[in-house]
Amino acid sequence: MRTVVITGGTDGIGRALALSYLERGDRVVIIGRNTEKGNAALEAAARRGAAERIEFLPADLSLVAENRRILDTLTDSCPVIDLLFLGARYYRSTRALTEEGFESSFALFYLSRYLLTYGLAENLERADAPAVVDLSGPGGDLSRIHWDDLQFARSYDPDAVMHQCGKLSDLLAVAFTRDHPSHHIRYILMHPGLTATGFTGEYSPEDATTVADMRRRGQPVDAAVARIVRHLDDRRTASLSAFMQDTSVDIESAAFDPRAARRLADHTRTLLEGAGLQH
Repeated sequence: MRTVVITGGTDGIGRALALSYLERGDRVVIIGRNTEKGNAALEAAARRGAAERIEFLPADLSLVAENRRILDTLTDSCPVIDLLFLGARYYRSTRALTEEGFESSFALFYLSRYLLTYGLAENLERADAPAVVDLSGPGGDLSRIHWDDLQFARSYDPDAVMHQCGKLSDLLAVAFTRDHPSHHIRYILMHPGLTATGFTGEYSPEDATTVADMRRRGQPVDAAVARIVRHLDDRRTASLSAFMQDTSVDIESAAFDPRAARRLADHTRTLLEGAGLQH
């Protein structure tokens, strides 16, 4: 029985992935901040006779301290992790800061992924065929990154923020696989296509109208999950791979520049150290 950990696992694609892997007989840990949605996911699992194989960990992953707490919990309860799905995201039409002082999307969409991938590396390495699956990207070219204002303090554009977070996640994958060159963890960047998923967020009226249209046009969640699982089941994928739906993305292109990945990793460590949050 494998152990599957899913951030953003209480809604949309994340929840559907959780139920899919439960049906395969795996153990699933879902992480999210909405307790009502988390309990609903537990009830859905119970109706499928899988109540003993699912756990809900409530957490606000936009907070570094919460990521640390979750890492401590998973280290104790899940010494071996087979699959780590990174699906947490939250759209904000207006800029907001966490109580730790980070821009909220940057903290949830990027810092959390950084902390969890590096923090759970040893747990993943103990598995027979481990994989990290980031559902945020691949996120386009490096021009999406505002190196001089990564947290959009000067000019906030919610769409630009989300596009940049996708690109930062790509560079995280590059840095991680280079920092673990002799290990067998597969890192898959996956955009399953426009999907009628949760689209959680705080939207302006204009943005809410756009999201409603996206939800109408999106493919069913089950179709997205089938595509994701199909890529994961293909053990031929390299240590780092990227897909837009079923089309492979060239990870040797300039968009995945190792120097940019190292620049971001160094900046992240400095940022966390400066806030007294790195250890």
